Amino acid sequence: MDWQLIESDEALAQLMCSARGCDAVMVDTEFMRRNTFFPQVALVQLCFSGGGAEGTAWLIDPLQIDDTAPLVTMFLDETVVKVLHSASEDLEVFQHWLGSLPQPLFDTQKAAAMVGLEFGLGYRAMVLQLCGEDLPKGETRSDWLQRPLTESQCHYAAQDVIYLLQAYSAIARRCTEQGKYDWVLEDGAEAANTLASTAPDYFRRIKSAWKLEPRQLAVLMAVCDWREKTARRADKPRSWIIDDKACLQIAQVMPSSRAELEAGVELPPAVVRRRGDILVQLVDDLQSMPANELPAALPPPLDARQRDQLKGLRRRAADIAQELGVAPQTLV
Repeated sequence: MDWQLIESDEALAQLMCSARGCDAVMVDTEFMRRNTFFPQVALVQLCFSGGGAEGTAWLIDPLQIDDTAPLVTMFLDETVVKVLHSASEDLEVFQHWLGSLPQPLFDTQKAAAMVGLEFGLGYRAMVLQLCGEDLPKGETRSDWLQRPLTESQCHYAAQDVIYLLQAYSAIARRCTEQGKYDWVLEDGAEAANTLASTAPDYFRRIKSAWKLEPRQLAVLMAVCDWREKTARRADKPRSWIIDDKACLQIAQVMPSSRAELEAGVELPPAVVRRRGDILVQLVDDLQSMPANELPAALPPPLDARQRDQLKGLRRRAADIAQELGVAPQTLV
């Protein structure tokens, strides 16, 4: 397998020049996310279809690159289709690292479900099914931030785009034959636009939030928003600031002092010392909010009638999906 490391700005610029004229580029990333809020990009793999750089897996070392402009330019080139498999995490990497997202985007996992393959097909399973190659898992848990990268790591990373090119060729052909190629690109555009424009409403993920009264819900929203901003600013996981359980307890207890916070909310003493006054102030600020400005309570779980309606909707979606030859999950 032919692969080559790109470890300088000059080498990256030369690669992008030689890749001109390509019609598509396979893209993958290796990243780490242990003790940080944002993913730490460790490697970017490219494999071009067409152009002078075809036939090689190019492994770009972001730890050695200062000028990412050539990569951004290629990502934004509307004449070059960017092909990724299960792109959501990779898009998050690119949004944070480059401040831009690859477009047009062809997600082979989504495309596979649109042409009659199973929904949520993993990369290894897709390659086995379409290319007849059983890829090893050897470096799945590798430390991708270590340097130098090993021969085994580079070979493993190269496979993620070399075989992606073969799989893309097979799936794209089926999409074209079934008139669904543009469907996949539309789905990719929606995924990128959603990631770029949607503010996180993390409070909706917290179990039992629907039980809160409007003023309590306003507190939960404020606490989650504060935690989100704090975690992003510090680049630390949300749970390192305060966990979900504590967010809910603060909304339930509505503490008016640090003493009430300590008594009613399960927080480490160090967090109370560092964050206690801020959390109490968040609650206090919302005590005077007029009732007509409070958020509406979240809807409760579905009742029996609604669950029956949901089953009917699922059956109808399955019928439509069968008519279109796609997996039902690609519709709703």
